Amino acid sequence: MKKDSGGWPVFAQSFPSKPKFHPDQIPDHSGRVVLVTGGNTGIGYETCREMLKHNAKVYLAARSPEKAAAAIASLKEETGKEAIFLKLDLGSLASVKAAAQEFLSKESELHVLFNNAGVMRPPIEWLTTDGYDLQFGTNVLGHFYFTELLMTALLVAVKTSPDGHARVVTTSSSGAYLNTLHFETFKDGPERRKMGSNGLYNQSKHGNVVIAREIAKRYGDQGIISISVNPGNIQTDLQRHFPTVARVILNAVLLKPVQYGALTQLFAGTMPEALKYNGEFLIPWARLGKAHPECYNDEVGERLWSWLQGEVQAFEARRA
Repeated sequence: MKKDSGGWPVFAQSFPSKPKFHPDQIPDHSGRVVLVTGGNTGIGYETCREMLKHNAKVYLAARSPEKAAAAIASLKEETGKEAIFLKLDLGSLASVKAAAQEFLSKESELHVLFNNAGVMRPPIEWLTTDGYDLQFGTNVLGHFYFTELLMTALLVAVKTSPDGHARVVTTSSSGAYLNTLHFETFKDGPERRKMGSNGLYNQSKHGNVVIAREIAKRYGDQGIISISVNPGNIQTDLQRHFPTVARVILNAVLLKPVQYGALTQLFAGTMPEALKYNGEFLIPWARLGKAHPECYNDEVGERLWSWLQGEVQAFEARRA
């Protein structure tokens, strides 16, 4: 693959060429354990469906037991196979901890972690249980903590995987190009509210790319492949906080069916070729791209990792 650097990235990636990758190309995943956050709907649901079709043992992580049960029933009807529910609210560090403990009580290895869940443009007043901006707390901090807690299982899977790797695939977006990191906005305050919900969303997606690259740097020599992806402009529940008129226009002009949205992360999580792209950013549909230049700034990555680690350590200390 050649890196796509032409034109204005957000515009160019909104109108990608016809996909060359199809889920039918995914290798058999018998004996492999896969976990998908936000697996009850949208791109996460499609990812669960394809992984079940290719014989993986799939954990569907979601907040709502009722919505998860409906999704699991639908997946079983479509694939003949049953996903396993894992209760997870990424907006609560206590829930993240409990979910990781629950998973590790059942499984010793995790071959693919799809950090797929996210929240987009909620009301500005909404915060996480622990007082962080809801979008940053859910999309970045929650997934960071969850991944770190599950790293032991990922490292075990490296030893049992046929290709000698385990993978962490993080769903970002084209919004990663539209903002950088503003540490004073991670928690509530005047600067956060001034940025607004859209800017906070773009910041969180930028943060996803930075942390995915940091995971690759820190764990790559131990067999962990970490890739962030822009899934494309997709029709999902993620736009539920948009005004009705805006949703109608987007669906008519810009957004693609949800099946397209899973292509890039499925490629990253399953295909042999993706092993070459540790720390990289993939764009629609399953092509190698280039993220915002600041995503490759090592000082920024170190600072964000240290900040997240510090918040997690403070949470752990409060629980002790």
